[in-house]
Amino acid sequence: MASTRIREATERDCGDILRMIRELAEYEKLSHQVKISEEVSLCRPPPPRPNLTPISTALRADGFGENPSFHCLVAEVIPAPGELQGQGIGTKIIKKVAEVALCKGCSQFRLAVLDWNKKAMDLYKSLGAQDLTELEGWHSFRFEEAAMRELAGW
Repeated sequence: MASTRIREATERDCGDILRMIRELAEYEKLSHQVKISEEVSLCRPPPPRPNLTPISTALRADGFGENPSFHCLVAEVIPAPGELQGQGIGTKIIKKVAEVALCKGCSQFRLAVLDWNKKAMDLYKSLGAQDLTELEGWHSFRFEEAAMRELAGW
C-alpha cells in the first residue's frame, strides 16, 4: 500500500499546482481547454512580487492572498511497487476533502467527472456520493471568456 500524506498547500506549491492542472487536463483529454493566460486579472491585479511570472503571481494571490478563491490540498505519495490505482490514495484524498469541508462549515462538496471516467464515478459512489445527473438530471454549464466578455459588455 502506498504511503500518503495529505497537507494544506502553501505558496511554494504553486508551480506544482500549475503543473498538475496541465497534467489533469491532458489525462482528461481536455488540454485544449487549459487557457492559462500570461495576463494578470483585470479586476484585481495582485501586488507586484519580484522574480514571479504573472501566472504564478495570480495563482498565489487567488489561492493564498487576503481573500482566497480556492482551497488546495497536496497529496504527497510514496507509491508501493506496481500500479498506483487500487492503493487507496483517492479514498484518502476524498476523506481529507470531507474533513476540511466540514471544518470550514460546508454541508456538501461537489465533483465534476467526465462521463468516460467510470473508475472515478464508481469510487465516489462507493464512498457515498450521489450522481446528480442520474438522481436529479442536473447538467453542468460554463461560460467561457468570450461569452463572459459579451455579457459584461467588454
